[in-house]
Amino acid sequence: MSSQPDHSYAPTTPQPAATPEALRAAVAQVAPGSLAAFDAERAEAVQEARAEVSAAPLRSFTRQWAVNVAIARHPARAARLRELEALIAETDDLVQAREAAAEVGRILDAAFAEAGVKRGDA
Repeated sequence: MSSQPDHSYAPTTPQPAATPEALRAAVAQVAPGSLAAFDAERAEAVQEARAEVSAAPLRSFTRQWAVNVAIARHPARAARLRELEALIAETDDLVQAREAAAEVGRILDAAFAEAGVKRGDA
């Protein structure tokens, strides 16, 4: 399995501020097919925040979508991630699955860093 270094993935747009409005605008640009999911998850997070009288659901929503945008704004990286996920789901070769999982981890590490989110916080 060839492993491309993450720096080869060129972003199509800058990473937006981690606000719902900025993230929604970015989703509309880099992953318009995800707008319905974004809006539904945002509405759910707002409802949970009100019910819990806590900003935690909104913070979690924002972190998650900041990472999603960090992945989607690099089309080649997003495609590679989907390819690796499919490979992991289909392979019976443990070595190949481990190599793919390690590459997925590197892609996610880069996306979390670009989004300014600590792994485990999203």
